[in-house]
Amino acid sequence: MRYFIIEEDKSLGYTGFVNAAPKWGLPGVICPGCKATWSATGTDYPSVDLTPVAALADFEKARAEPLEEYERLRELVRPLLPPGAVVEPGSSFGPLVGSAQGRFGQFVSYYSQVLLVRREALEKLQAEGLRGLKGCRTEVRFRQRNSPELLELELLPVGRLHPKCLPPNLEPPCPRCGREGLSLPKEPVLDAATLPPDLDLFRLLDMSSLVICTERFAEACQRLGLDGIVFLPLPTEG
Repeated sequence: MRYFIIEEDKSLGYTGFVNAAPKWGLPGVICPGCKATWSATGTDYPSVDLTPVAALADFEKARAEPLEEYERLRELVRPLLPPGAVVEPGSSFGPLVGSAQGRFGQFVSYYSQVLLVRREALEKLQAEGLRGLKGCRTEVRFRQRNSPELLELELLPVGRLHPKCLPPNLEPPCPRCGREGLSLPKEPVLDAATLPPDLDLFRLLDMSSLVICTERFAEACQRLGLDGIVFLPLPTEG
């Protein structure tokens, strides 16, 4: 099986612009162990409704909090997460809220780590039997007539980069907050032994800003003429 990184196709001249943010989110963290102030990108769960949580205002403003406060808030949302979800500082929940305008393709890569898709395109892919495609509603208002219905794809983090493409002197994760401090290698390689056998679209555990797909997904998009994204080959090694 071959794998690809999904990125925005900037060659088609689409003018679409989205200005939106998730409705809720966990704060970033101030770690007393490694002394870092940080938050992750890509661990977004648009299907998760936080309205049952008390003190909902604690999840409405982006900020950094001491580690103990982050951990308290994390435990409040953990029971609401879908199976397989990984929660980190900065994880977001609920629909994208905001506005959009312009011409869009069938896919929209928003800030690289968020992948939006037109409803009709998602239904075509699901009819092809592709696995792990979960579209979630958005609250994005369009400033135009005949606007598309854009859904956000909820992508679980699974799989890892192969150790061969990582720095040999990479420091272990912080034992207190779990921060890895890993940046994207110039030539990333997937660890084949860690890749999911039942998903055609997903993220990585150690590089959640990347959106990864199988060749089954890429071939289906090309066969169906679904545009807006490009597929960059990503090697694997067992």
